Order: sequence, then C-alpha cells, then structure tokens
Amino acid sequence: MQPNLGGGGQKPPFIFDFMIEKETVKGIVDDFLAHSANYLVNIDIRPDNTIVVEIDNDQAVSIDDCISLSKFIESKLDRDTEDYELEVGSAGIGQPFKILRQYLKNVGNEVEVLAKTGVKHTGILKSAEPEAFVLTVEKQVKPEGAKRKVTVEEDLTFPYSEIKHTKYLIRFK
Repeated sequence: MQPNLGGGGQKPPFIFDFMIEKETVKGIVDDFLAHSANYLVNIDIRPDNTIVVEIDNDQAVSIDDCISLSKFIESKLDRDTEDYELEVGSAGIGQPFKILRQYLKNVGNEVEVLAKTGVKHTGILKSAEPEAFVLTVEKQVKPEGAKRKVTVEEDLTFPYSEIKHTKYLIRFK
C-alpha cells in the first residue's frame, strides 16, 4: 500500500504557494548595510520559506548587529502575507569563504585550501583578486649538493573555479 502524500491535487503542508524572492530580501539587507561596516555574505531562502542571512565585518560582527538587521528585515516584510522564518547570523569562523571580501579580509592569515583535485594546501593568503588568489606555502627541498633539506616558500595561484573551498585555519598551540 502506498502512503498518502497529500494526493488529490493538494500540496503537502511543507510546500508554500508563495515564496519570498531572494532579490527582495537582498534589497532590504543592502539598504540596512549601506551605512554599516558589515557586509552581506549570503542569503539563502529554503523551500520552507526560512530566510537565512549571513553577514560579516572586517573586524567582528556583534550580536547587536544581527538583532538590528533582523528587526529591520521583519519591519519590511509582512508576516501575514509571507509566512517565513528568519535567521540572521555572522559568517562562521570555520566556514568556507563565499565572497571576495572574505578573502581580502584574511590576506596575511593562515588558510586551508581544498582544490577540486582533492589536494589540500595550507599556507598564508598572500593576495586576492576577482579572478584568483595567491597562497604562500612552505615546502622542503634539498638543494643540489646539500646534505639537508631546507624550507622554502612558494606562491601558488588558484583560480576560484579550481577550488572546493578556502577556510580560515584555526590552530591551537
């Protein structure tokens, strides 16, 4: 016997007839952030009408920043018309970078890069441009005629299209 999945032309209860448009939310967030040190990282609108807004700051995002943005968004949307759930938060420290500004913020910091080839690189983020970024890595090489290996630095350039993710590397010493 097949389970009843809301047949007879009815939609299951988790499918909404009206979904909030991402561009609508982006416009609201952009208006709020226009005079702020915070910047938009990502907006995700899930099928259940959960709106997830992720912001960042070159210094730090405070809980008050998230609360203020959340209240501003809610003041611009009508809960009676648009049945939604709202989550506003900061970009997580261990989360992959999503936009160029996060790369720029982390120039000089140690990061982990996972290439689409599956190779993982760890090094210092040297620079970031719209097309690619440069990672300075250390490697051991044995100069010709030398008895011991020496550590040398090498710059690796990664087009964004060739990586799975880049993350800020947290080390506990």
